[in-house]
Formats: sequence, structure tokens, C-alpha cells
Amino acid sequence: MLKTPLYNTHISLNAKIAPFGGWLMPIQYEGILAEHAHTRKAVSVFDICHMGEFMLEADPALSGFDRIVTQNIISMPEGSCRYGFMLDEQAGVLDDLVVYRINKTNWMLVVNAATTLGDYAHLKKNLTGEYNLKDISDKTGKLDVQGSESLDVLKDIFGDGLAKLNYYTFSEFTFHDQRCIVSRTGYTGELGYEIYISADYVVKLWKVLLKDVRVKPAGLGSRDTLRLEMGYPLYGQDLDINHTPLAAGLAKFVDLSKDFIGKDALLKEQAGGPKERLICFQADSRRAPRHGFAIFDRNQRVGLVTSGSFSPSLSVGIGMGYVAGNYSIGAQLIVKDAGTEIPVVVTKKPFYRCRTN
Repeated sequence: MLKTPLYNTHISLNAKIAPFGGWLMPIQYEGILAEHAHTRKAVSVFDICHMGEFMLEADPALSGFDRIVTQNIISMPEGSCRYGFMLDEQAGVLDDLVVYRINKTNWMLVVNAATTLGDYAHLKKNLTGEYNLKDISDKTGKLDVQGSESLDVLKDIFGDGLAKLNYYTFSEFTFHDQRCIVSRTGYTGELGYEIYISADYVVKLWKVLLKDVRVKPAGLGSRDTLRLEMGYPLYGQDLDINHTPLAAGLAKFVDLSKDFIGKDALLKEQAGGPKERLICFQADSRRAPRHGFAIFDRNQRVGLVTSGSFSPSLSVGIGMGYVAGNYSIGAQLIVKDAGTEIPVVVTKKPFYRCRTN
């Protein structure tokens, strides 16, 4: 990833980069703190074209699709989306993803950039019978419009019908006669929408959005601080194949009433309890814990920081990490790195509560 010039509206939307076959992503435009604050008080647009998207035509039961994901997709209404996981046989998280139900047998899957190829192979391996799976990542652009004024901004582009969308629902709209999908979802905790549109039109939409004085561009830096303030996990850091959804405290996104890959291992872990648990913690100062810092209980190392940052909204350091053992809210720990030692307190998530949701 690279830092782009201020308000450069082309570099992240026109360039391809290995190894994902995705898009170059800016870390910041005006600056992480400014972009974070603007998202919380107004509206920002994020270039998220690097994400992976699949289209699947299949009966969820007969094709085995329902068995590949942890969320119950058979009961999903058309026009809704659900967050969940793909697991391996040991219940390790291969990826977290959002499934969109377009109609009875048509679906869109939104996956992480780094796992796109592996996810596609996993689906091909486990789908059975009649199905049609397409990777449309290279043909799809994705912009996230987030913030308290996002509905007002997007109504000017897509019309008043956008206001009918409830949380985790979506519908089709048009932009310059081009079909696109807009969902009432996001990764910031604020009121927000995610837009999926042809890669040929995404730059046009980006430019139209930035003509609105209420909208500013935001990069991956502020996206990370915003999601961390909400306690949202990041795949590759807080989620991975070495930890289960149960260890990550995300069991509510797993439907144990149905069969799925990794269920037996997850039930076994549930009976004995996970060896490690993901906790949230807050520093006693502005000093920021960082990914890879060790977590100590007095003089005993008990875990590792997976995500950490300075919280622009709270003006303190915050983080998440896996620890061995049970630590209740209010427990005092220390995170350490060479030359750095930060006292922290275990806290519940989210760290920051948004005005709108």
C-alpha cells in the first residue's frame, strides 16, 4: 500500500497491484486523525475496491452452500445480508464474509482481498451438484460512504428509496443507467452504506461523491482506527486459522442448529472452553498498543496484541488481543514491547458508542 497525494482521486481507482489482482489503496489523504473525525461528524468515502466479490447461483441446501458458511442462509429474506465465517475442519477461521441473498437461488459473497483466491478454491472444493460460481472481483468496484450525513448525501444520487433500507439489507439502484447494489452496512459503526458498481463506473461515482462539500475521502489508516473503536475484528490480525469464532467472542455469528464445516471441533472447544480468548483493553494514557506487543499479567506473559492504536475519539490507546485464561472487565494488565510498557484495563466493546447506527 502507498500514501497518496492529498485528494488524489485517481491513483487508488485506476491502478492494479499484485498479489490480489485488486486495487492500490491509500493509507491517508488529509491525515488519519482528520479523516477519522470527519467520518464521525459528517461523511467520508472509502475506496474499498480491493475486496473480493463472488456471484453464486445455487440452491443453498442441495449445493452444500449452507454447510460452507456458519450463518444460517436458508432463512435469509431476499434483499438481506448476513455476516459470518468459513471455517476449516478444526474450526479455524478461513475468512469472515458477508453473504447477500439476491433471490431464491442467487447470492453475492463479499470476502477479504488476501483470501479471495483461497476462498474461491474452498467454495469449489465443497460445493456439490448444480451451481454456478463466478469471481467478479476484477469487474467490481466498491465504495463505502460512512457517517451521520451519508443518507442525505446518497439520496441526492440514488433517490429517496435509499431511506427504506434497514440495517443489513440492500437493494438495486442505478447510477448513469448502470445497475449497482447499495447495502446498509459498514465497518465504522456510523450510519453508512456500501456500494458495489461496475469497475468501469466507479471513478465516475467517486468524482460525483467528492463534488459534494459534505464528503471527504478517507484511507485505510482511519478505516482501521474507526473499526477498532467499535471492536470490529480484522481478518489476518484478530481472526485467523489458529483461532475459532468462539475464541474471538463471535459465537453469535455461528448457527449451531445446522451442520457446517468445523462444527464438531467448535462444539468440542465449547465444551472445554477455548485455550485463548480475544479481549479488548484500554490504556491509561495516549500511548498506543501495537500489533505484536506482548500482554503480561504482572510478570507472566499471557498473550499477544492483535490490533492496537491511538483512539482519536477517546484520546487514549486501545487494543485487542488473545490471552490465555479468563480476564473479566476491569482486570489490569500490561502490554510490552522493547522499551515500551503500557498499563491497560480490560474493557467491553465497543470502545466508542456512535450517535447513529
